[in-house]
Amino acid sequence: MNEKAMIEVSELGKSFTTPGGIINVLRGVNLKICAGERVAVVGTSGAGKTTLMHILGGLDHPTSGEVLFEGKSLFALRGAELDAFRNCTVGFVFQFHQLLPEFTALENVMMPLLIGGDRRAIAAKKAAEILAEVGLEHRLTHKPGALSGGEQQRVAIARALIREPRLLLADEPTGNLDSRISDEIMLLLNRMHRIRGLTMVIVTHNISLANSLDRTLQIEDGILARDNLN
Repeated sequence: MNEKAMIEVSELGKSFTTPGGIINVLRGVNLKICAGERVAVVGTSGAGKTTLMHILGGLDHPTSGEVLFEGKSLFALRGAELDAFRNCTVGFVFQFHQLLPEFTALENVMMPLLIGGDRRAIAAKKAAEILAEVGLEHRLTHKPGALSGGEQQRVAIARALIREPRLLLADEPTGNLDSRISDEIMLLLNRMHRIRGLTMVIVTHNISLANSLDRTLQIEDGILARDNLN
């Protein structure tokens, strides 16, 4: 593993103001994630795991503290620069896959490239290649409703990786799948990690999945309660 820090988090805090008062979702979180690491983030529901992932990916801003990505302040980026970071450097996989139901698997995977300005023919070629890489070369023209849960998540992984990000953030990627399909998805993610040299941060309730990764962070009540090598 490359020991160079990709992400450094210092005194990270996130709070929300509600009619009932201020809710502190994250409090004083400090951590470092090295390039090439596979990191699990575990904890009870509402502990702040997903909020942490969103902040690491630039989807949400912290209330306090700092996030450095390769030594540079992530939230010093503004507008198009922050958009470019999210679109090109980070790939996101969510529990509910968030595929567009009216489009085919191929079209769903093409979407990030089309939004980025690639020509349709080039986007289609790249999307077909990565769908074959995740084992779905025979399902290119199927819409999400015609795919199994595991196949839908494979499409979501292909979409997350189509722009060749260096960081993959996954929020409960096996949360809605049975144990056999969950294992298949985790094997796929680990293969993508090896082939593409990814850094992976995976939010999960699946303890066996967490233990199979390099390191586990436990978030409880917004605090980093445990940071262990597996």
